[in-house]
Amino acid sequence: MRLADGPAPATASGQAPAPDSEVIFAAAVAAFEAGRDAVAEVRDDIMFEDHPAPRRLAPYAAAMAATAFRDGMEAGDGRIVLLYDPDGHEGWTGSFRVVAQVHADVEEEMAADPLLGEVGWSWLTEALDLHAPGYSAPSGTVTRVITEGFGVKDGEPPATGFELRASWCPGDDDFGGDVAAWCDLIAAAAGLPAQPPGTRALRTGGRRRR
Repeated sequence: MRLADGPAPATASGQAPAPDSEVIFAAAVAAFEAGRDAVAEVRDDIMFEDHPAPRRLAPYAAAMAATAFRDGMEAGDGRIVLLYDPDGHEGWTGSFRVVAQVHADVEEEMAADPLLGEVGWSWLTEALDLHAPGYSAPSGTVTRVITEGFGVKDGEPPATGFELRASWCPGDDDFGGDVAAWCDLIAAAAGLPAQPPGTRALRTGGRRRR
C-alpha cells in the first residue's frame, strides 16, 4: 500500500487540519492494512499490490489494488481507496469514505443478463453486511463492458466484462472489514468463493466510533 505523498495543506473548508488528524489517519491506515493481511492469510487466490493514492479527493488518502486468480489465470482485479477529511464532506455521514472498483471478464450470456447490475450490487451489499455492518450512504454503478477487435484483431470474438464502482461511509474504525468486503466482491465477480470454506467473516477488532 502507498499513502498519498502527504496531507493537503488545508481541508475543503480552507482551514488547516486538526493537529491529531495525522494520528487518526495513521490508525485508520493500520486497520486498512490489517484487513489486507487478514485476507492474505486465508486466501492464496487474491494477490495484493501497491497502488498510488488519489491526491484531490480528500486531504488524506490511502489505496491498494488486488488481482484474483482462477486456475492460475487472472480472473478479476480491483482497487480500493480510503479517504479521510477531518471536516467531513458533502454526502458523507462521517469523516471517512471508502471508494472501490472491481472488474472481471464474464461470459457473454451473463453480460447480457438484465439482472447483472442488480446481482452485482447485491454482491457488494451482502459482503458489506457480513464484514462491515453499519456502513452508510452507499452509492455506485454497474457497467457491462464489451471489447471488440478491429484491424489485425478483426475477427477475434468480443470480450465481455463486468465493472462495479462504488463508495460508502464505514460504520466503525475496523476498516479491515471494508477491505474484506471488497475482496469478497472481487471473488464473486471472478467466479471464486466469497470466502474459503470453514473461515469466518474477517474482522480485525476495530472499535466502533461514538
